[in-house]
Amino acid sequence: MIDHPSDHIIPNIEAFEERAAIAEYEGGLSRSQAEDLAARAQGFRSADHYWQRLAVYVVHKGIKP
Repeated sequence: MIDHPSDHIIPNIEAFEERAAIAEYEGGLSRSQAEDLAARAQGFRSADHYWQRLAVYVVHKGIKP
């Protein structure tokens, strides 16, 4: 598997959620479109990629809910 530059970015959940909410409510985007926009703003390919990387980060760091 080839590394993507975003594979080394630490996902910022607060910035992601804030940007997605603003894009959705003030920008008129669907939630899916807003999350994709927020993910790309952090350097991820899509919201799905963002959530995958966040899950890997949480498991790797052993973060408990």
